[in-house]
Amino acid sequence: MQAEPTPTDANAHFAVLLSGEVTVTERLKSQVEGTRVIAADSGMRHAAALRVKPELWVGDFDSADAHLIDSWPDVRREPYPPAKNATDGEIAIETAIDSGARRIILVGALGGERTDHAFAHMALAVKLAERGFEITLTSGEEEGFPLTGTPMTFDLPKGSLFSLLAFADIASLTIEGARYPLTDFDCTFGTTRTISNVAEGPVTIRHAGGPALLLARPNDFSGA
Repeated sequence: MQAEPTPTDANAHFAVLLSGEVTVTERLKSQVEGTRVIAADSGMRHAAALRVKPELWVGDFDSADAHLIDSWPDVRREPYPPAKNATDGEIAIETAIDSGARRIILVGALGGERTDHAFAHMALAVKLAERGFEITLTSGEEEGFPLTGTPMTFDLPKGSLFSLLAFADIASLTIEGARYPLTDFDCTFGTTRTISNVAEGPVTIRHAGGPALLLARPNDFSGA
């Protein structure tokens, strides 16, 4: 979906481990391979399954149990108080940016018990994309990509499901390479017109502006 980092920008490619549920797939393992890794609180539990070792572990550690902490004694921890003005995930993301990140994959950003956290991650991803960062959100089963208005092409598996989530009115939306294409469609906030589309090959999306996110299910062929 997004080009692999070149040797010159490899140090700018980060994975941030968040607390949401994760299904470890070969696709996900390949996405995080070679990245610099930062864990946020209980997001550290994904590290072993993904076979990565974070360079830093941040958070208030209220959801990381003693066993998890004991399992990673040599990873540097940066503690924060429980009463703070940002989530552990946002702190980890901003730490990655301060460390030079330009591309960030947010592992565990979708799904799980906390819908409020999942929504916050999607909104934050859109905000970061507007600042010029390349952001991917993933649970392993689902992947999210902020849309910036410029044409973007996603190499989704043929027959896989995807939806476009609009956080405001979206003007002149065009979707190509899908079973249900659109051309210069004015997408109003709250419509379900852009839910449950099917990739017919690489999917290209462009629009005239407005906050939106592509939510793909690369392993889901139930719409085929």
